[in-house]
Amino acid sequence: MPVLNEERDLREAVEAVLTQDYPGEAEIVLSLGPSHDATDRIAAELSAADPRIRTVHNPETNISMGLNLAIKASRHPIIVRVDAHATLSEGYTRAAVETLLRTGAANVGGIMSAKGRTPVQRAIAVGYNSRAGLGGGAYHGHGEAGPAESAYLGVFRRGPLEAVGLFDESIARGEDWELNLRLREAGHLVWFEPSLRVTYWPRASWGALARQFHATGVWRGDLVRRLGTRNSLRYFAPPLLVVLLGLAVIVAVLQLTGVLGGTIGAVASLVYVPVALYVLVLLGAAATTKDAGSPGVRLLVPAVLATMHLCWGGGFLRGVVTKGEGTVDTSRIRTNG
Repeated sequence: MPVLNEERDLREAVEAVLTQDYPGEAEIVLSLGPSHDATDRIAAELSAADPRIRTVHNPETNISMGLNLAIKASRHPIIVRVDAHATLSEGYTRAAVETLLRTGAANVGGIMSAKGRTPVQRAIAVGYNSRAGLGGGAYHGHGEAGPAESAYLGVFRRGPLEAVGLFDESIARGEDWELNLRLREAGHLVWFEPSLRVTYWPRASWGALARQFHATGVWRGDLVRRLGTRNSLRYFAPPLLVVLLGLAVIVAVLQLTGVLGGTIGAVASLVYVPVALYVLVLLGAAATTKDAGSPGVRLLVPAVLATMHLCWGGGFLRGVVTKGEGTVDTSRIRTNG
């Protein structure tokens, strides 16, 4: 479990692991990054209270490094990745290991079920769970059991994981997708199992959401630089949206100032069509979601989705041009949201 500024959710995340009904021996390795809240104190209390819990020091905010340190410090043949802002459902470990044995997969993952405590966090959770938010990936609840491109969190066989070199520490975001790509290219199976469910607590503020998605977009752009066509086409939708919106703004300014008119201006107005369709998609997603819970949350959903898309898309374009090196997700560093 990589841990950074998680005083709010760490106890719940660890408790969900400790109460799993898995019949075999288990341990928890907390990889503690440079937190600025009470996370380290809570981790020390948890470790002192239960000998199954151990800690390792991660000197960086790099998730890949933290994961590798924890994996190397562990001693069992099956590695279960857990995030400190996620809560495993009952029976998760047992079901995941059974799926590993049944399918012969190297990695198994399930559904990320985002939830929120405040209206803004609940709206952000709706964005995570929506097809319109993150592209309708299987692990957001939109797929059936079977081979997968990647897996949320992941329950791994140690052998294949070590054989491909663990997580790439030069990648700060998207490290799970890249690792699963290497597993698949090495001939291993990555499996999606929808019966596995994890409650995920997303960022709780608008600023944290924007910083998270910008950093994620930057690193996806960097992965496109590195891996080219091995990236799915769906990753190119948000940057295309950013380009279209930029063109629409330019056309609007030129038309309002009289620089662009006549037939050319009419043709240029066609750029507004995809923008209008995008707005309709946002409104439709908000109107049809079943997760909003209240009218107030529903009203926030279009803005949440637009924040996700535009920050991710803008970050992607930056990453393609400048690479991801030096870009850090500060959404859990500046605040605990």
